[in-house]
Amino acid sequence: MRGVFRWLGRIVIVALLAAVVVGLWKREEVMRLWAVNTLFDEGKIVENFSSMERAFLTVPLSRGDGPVTPLPQGPEMVLPEGAEGWIEDRSVTSLVVLDAGRIVHESYHLGTGPEDRRISWSMAKSFLSALFGIVEAKGAIASLDDPVTAYAPQLEGSAYDGVSIRQVLQMTSGLEFDEDYLDYESDINRMGRVLALGGTMDGFAAGLTARAAAPGEVWKYVSIDTHTLGMVIRGATGRDIPGLMSEKVLAPLGLEAAPYYLSDGEGVAFVLGGLNMRTRDYARFGLMYEQMGRIAGQQVVPADWVAASTRASAPTLPGRIGYGYQWWIPVGAPEGVFMARGIYGQYIYIDQARDVVIVVTAADRQFREDGVHEANVAMMRRIAEAL
Repeated sequence: MRGVFRWLGRIVIVALLAAVVVGLWKREEVMRLWAVNTLFDEGKIVENFSSMERAFLTVPLSRGDGPVTPLPQGPEMVLPEGAEGWIEDRSVTSLVVLDAGRIVHESYHLGTGPEDRRISWSMAKSFLSALFGIVEAKGAIASLDDPVTAYAPQLEGSAYDGVSIRQVLQMTSGLEFDEDYLDYESDINRMGRVLALGGTMDGFAAGLTARAAAPGEVWKYVSIDTHTLGMVIRGATGRDIPGLMSEKVLAPLGLEAAPYYLSDGEGVAFVLGGLNMRTRDYARFGLMYEQMGRIAGQQVVPADWVAASTRASAPTLPGRIGYGYQWWIPVGAPEGVFMARGIYGQYIYIDQARDVVIVVTAADRQFREDGVHEANVAMMRRIAEAL
């Protein structure tokens, strides 16, 4: 019996040593997974959204070597009634309002500041749309109706086989994809764990095989469609997204600071939601779109692409929010009003007729509750109308 105990003791010691070795070997992955699992926790979410590099691998973007595009200070606007309560209720972390390219309101909240590089979440999709428009205009993409597999052959045999580029631009791929952020086992959260543990996003997309509808029939917001769009751009150009984005979109904007992307374990940028930059720099991007793709005397994005991508062309339900090529169009909005939008309350709201750009970053843990998004849009509309 004593020999049995001695044998069991050796097994326990070996198991503990193995656990320690594996723990040390996988320490970085474990720490990232822990950071991801607590990313949205109350008390941590605000700081986390300004320091996403703690939870994920990243790849740098370049701002180029040109001058910073000035955003002159205009006369300070009076925010409409209820705005202060809205800022508090919605856990707004920054608010920048441009009127004719001048800053007429700039404020930071909950301990954040102008130098924070805030996570874009799905506002990043609109940046990728801008890059796509530039690449398409250069002739790298023959037609929006080409199948995505013509440029991303890794997707052959997946649910994206037979899906066109236009359909992923409009979120009508027909893919079966659960976007419930509150369900640990949802597709979007499984994707987040792949990202956090240094897996492959291309492999994740290629492994999706289920369809909810035939391509082109139904609009359904599916974030992985934007990753597929990134695969198309990479296949068409032979270049990575950070390099292209830096050269074609960001350098002409005259940003204050270099942004960064979250990335997977292969160094592939998380283009569907992983852009991190300063609030004023989000405003510069918005200003460029407000001016039909032009900023600092340079046409960055073709004007016809700006018009096409911000028009409600996807088959969304009548009376519901509209969607273009990775841009949102609010319900009942007049022509020239559109927005980039991300979870937890991120917005770039553009009103071309009024020459207004509004950027909101937030850490709103109630962002999914009924009426919250509509109230946000109503407040941004009121701010624009007050100018």
